[in-house]
Amino acid sequence: MSGSETIPFLILVFLEASMAIFYHGENTRIVDLTFTLNTSTIYWPGNPEYNFTILNRQEVGNYWYEDNYFSTAEHGGTHLDAPAHFYKGAWRTHEIPVERLIGSGVIIDVTPKATVDHDYRVQISDLQTWESKYGNIPQGAIVLMNSGWTKRYPDKSLVFNSENTTDPETFHFPAFHQDAVKWLIRHRNISIVGVDTPSLDFGQTKNYPVHQLVGANNIIGLENVAYLHKVPEHGAIIFAGVAKLYDGSGGPARVIAIYTTDSSNYSTLITIGIITVVLSLLIFRFCRL
Repeated sequence: MSGSETIPFLILVFLEASMAIFYHGENTRIVDLTFTLNTSTIYWPGNPEYNFTILNRQEVGNYWYEDNYFSTAEHGGTHLDAPAHFYKGAWRTHEIPVERLIGSGVIIDVTPKATVDHDYRVQISDLQTWESKYGNIPQGAIVLMNSGWTKRYPDKSLVFNSENTTDPETFHFPAFHQDAVKWLIRHRNISIVGVDTPSLDFGQTKNYPVHQLVGANNIIGLENVAYLHKVPEHGAIIFAGVAKLYDGSGGPARVIAIYTTDSSNYSTLITIGIITVVLSLLIFRFCRL
């Protein structure tokens, strides 16, 4: 990603956060929903492990200088799935419109159900229960399942819920049911579906129907989203930052939530979000001239 492309996205995040803090002060919360990328990062079996090599970390003349090399598979830790991950001809990472990486957070908390049934899949009824409390899922929403899986990370055997962490056929963890995703596609205009587990499809899947559905409809996926218990079910704005990797099928993500504890100011926060998205898009266009 070039500097001219990176700066506008950072400006977007900075403006959104700083303006919200300006308006709401101590009532504003910003939550990092990202696991650190390191040697403990969990990858799907078959992917190479994370590598970090220090190239320079030393005094050079009268200043300090650091420079490193790292390599990682796209789909490890907290990461984004581009639609092309499971659907030929869909958006690759560099083709994802930036406005699809920001949206109203819809947190579907199925922790009690997933605690009893490790193979639980989010149902249409779970989405309808959320809507009965907060109204229709907003346009462009980022719909995230919270199953309480964060506390298992980064222990592979706990995250995959299997003693054989190299064999996906033994995995047991919750995710979305394909019927719930079909309902979202048909009845709600969403941008992202995400989970706090390793996959949008549950551990015992055979053909990854949720991945195929979201890919076919250019909906983005987020996996291993962290600390969702720190974010309200309704009222947050979610950012999913990812490097603009040419021809990529995804990539490591930095997921951030911002919300206010004063619900009376939520509409103001949304307005600020819309304004800053528009400003950022204008900045992107300017930087490409």
